[in-house]
Amino acid sequence: MTKSAPRMMFVNLPVRNLKQSMAFFTALGFTFNLRFTNEVGACMIVSDSAYVMLLEDPFFQTFTQQKICDTATHTEALLCISCDSREAVQQMVETAVQHGGRHALPSKDHGVMFGWSFYDLDGHHWEPAWMAASMDAECGAAPVCSSS
Repeated sequence: MTKSAPRMMFVNLPVRNLKQSMAFFTALGFTFNLRFTNEVGACMIVSDSAYVMLLEDPFFQTFTQQKICDTATHTEALLCISCDSREAVQQMVETAVQHGGRHALPSKDHGVMFGWSFYDLDGHHWEPAWMAASMDAECGAAPVCSSS
């Protein structure tokens, strides 16, 4: 049996104003692959194998027959992203709020895991989280990312 290549992940999110969303995520330290970015969509780089496609609402709608979620009243996903330290988690949330995002839930400290969360400009729920190196050994493979 041959081992397959690691899978890549592309999360697609609808946004109301692409330029404002790109500026928001740039302030949080993210970069964009300009080869896959135009006036209606942007490819935000999370890692070598994970990307977030920020798509203007009308363009996003062409990929689904269902209505776009109203993030003022519903959550369509919880987007957890790892950080190198507790301080990096705090910095990301504080920067998000300074650039127009808003707090989602209070921070949660579980000793070996620390998380906090914010809503981006379009109401998508992001949860930066830090996990101690020992967490991998305790949980086996990659642990589920949620500080709930």
